[in-house]
Amino acid sequence: MIVQSKRYLSQHILWLVMCFILACLANCVRPKARQAYGRQLAQFQVYPAPTLVDRGQYLANHVAVCMDCHSQRDWTKLSGPIVAGTLGAGGQEYGKNYGLPGRYYGRNLTPHALKDWSDQELLNAITAGVSKSGKLLFPLMPYTNYHQMRQSDAKAIIAYLRSLDPIANEVPSSVTPLPVRLGLRMLPHRTALSSDSAAFAGVAYGQYLTKLAGCADCHTERVAGKLVKLAPFAGGMSVKLLGGTLRSANITPDPATGIGRWSKADFVARFKAFDPPHFVAPDAGKGFNTVMPWTLYAGMTESDLEAIYDYLRTVKPVRKRVVVFKASARIGNAVGRPQSA
Repeated sequence: MIVQSKRYLSQHILWLVMCFILACLANCVRPKARQAYGRQLAQFQVYPAPTLVDRGQYLANHVAVCMDCHSQRDWTKLSGPIVAGTLGAGGQEYGKNYGLPGRYYGRNLTPHALKDWSDQELLNAITAGVSKSGKLLFPLMPYTNYHQMRQSDAKAIIAYLRSLDPIANEVPSSVTPLPVRLGLRMLPHRTALSSDSAAFAGVAYGQYLTKLAGCADCHTERVAGKLVKLAPFAGGMSVKLLGGTLRSANITPDPATGIGRWSKADFVARFKAFDPPHFVAPDAGKGFNTVMPWTLYAGMTESDLEAIYDYLRTVKPVRKRVVVFKASARIGNAVGRPQSA
């Protein structure tokens, strides 16, 4: 335990030092880049239609799974299904238990909180990481994944958010250390939405869906809060649960330690096994749980899951064996929810 604490402390210090250096560069080397914040698509406006809202509902709940972070989840159940009546209302906390340098909360995305936001301001937050007030968002909100989203998909998600039931839920402010806040200036806070002409099938579409779904964000190891880009999709990112430590699985096509032996049918079936129409999340009890929102991803169409599988078959196979869950030595009465930071 002492060794783990020292390791975390050293990683945290490394993160702060790196961010301080980046902050100096941001202030001294790239002043013009800072002026580009907020200069996104001009006159971006959404005209909601039923088909657009339906597409947004699909993306926000089953692909980009916005509702995963922006709702309350019942961690007494396997995979933490969304608590009824909290859809989009925010409040979930993310911090040291996820290896992050601060304390962050999923914001309230219902019309109660967004009623004064324009469509342009929502687009800036989702795809560029710039809030209504001009605040730079910590990339736990994966705007770097979304900045090249299709225009129609961006409009669909915004149209869907406008359709949610308004829920009054005041969410605490996130806390980002000063060096990290300064370091955020080095990130590209720009929107470059893609056209809608790209194919909706095959490896290219699978790559697009994989990015929207944030697969690499969880299935890549983090050091001092940053993804180890040399081994994407090889797993190992740890989350401290009250019942033990969860580590994300290796989903590269390595046949020994990844999913190289999985057929396309195996891959699809793994997700569809958690489809809510026939799956009821069991009690997590005092042991294993997972933050993987299986019941949300299970709602993806089989063709979209197949496209993701096709793309994952093209990534570099990495020989890395991951122990997905290691129980705490003293579990006590703990259930498998993430520990508070």
